[in-house]
Amino acid sequence: MPENHTAQIPEKWELSESGKAISRSFKFRDFNEAWGFMSRVALLAEKADHHPEWKNVYNKVDITLTTHDAGGLTEKDISLAQAINKF
Repeated sequence: MPENHTAQIPEKWELSESGKAISRSFKFRDFNEAWGFMSRVALLAEKADHHPEWKNVYNKVDITLTTHDAGGLTEKDISLAQAINKF
């Protein structure tokens, strides 16, 4: 994604140093709430055929979005991040 598109990065998402990914951390009340969030994101990602890299530890979920096939950040990542923000 050209640098001039970085303005499209959704609120609270951070651009990686390489400029090839965006990431965000989410914190919930407990593991159950974090797992429910991950389940909703998983269904959304499957429908979009675009899957996140993520890590879950108890009530925290870290998500990184990049498009490996394209070698970096694409509109797919921006769209999925925007949809995740709605949760």
